[in-house]
This record gives sequence, C-alpha cells and structure tokens, in this order.
Amino acid sequence: MGTIWIALSKPTYGIHGTPDPSKIGKTESNGCIRLTNWDAQELAKMVKVGASVEFVE
Repeated sequence: MGTIWIALSKPTYGIHGTPDPSKIGKTESNGCIRLTNWDAQELAKMVKVGASVEFVE
C-alpha cells in the first residue's frame, strides 16, 4: 500500500496510493482503487468524510 488510505463504507474497500505506479491497471485488486501516491494524496485533500462514491462501468 502507498502513503494514503481513503476508507469506503464496505469493509476492506478503499482508495489508496501505491509505491509501484507501473503496476496500476495491471494487477488484480480485491476491492481497492489504486492511484499513484501523489494522486491519492491530492484526492484526500479534496474529499470530506461522508462523501459519496459511485462506481460506474
């Protein structure tokens, strides 16, 4: 895991940074959304507790 963790309402699901950005989109995840550490840190500054997250295909 990277430098930041943004928990979602479903246990063990979250948005986080990764120390290896070259693997984003190439490795499997169990419910997490991985961003570069710098993007995850920027996102964490923009969202507040209780913000709604919607997954759209």
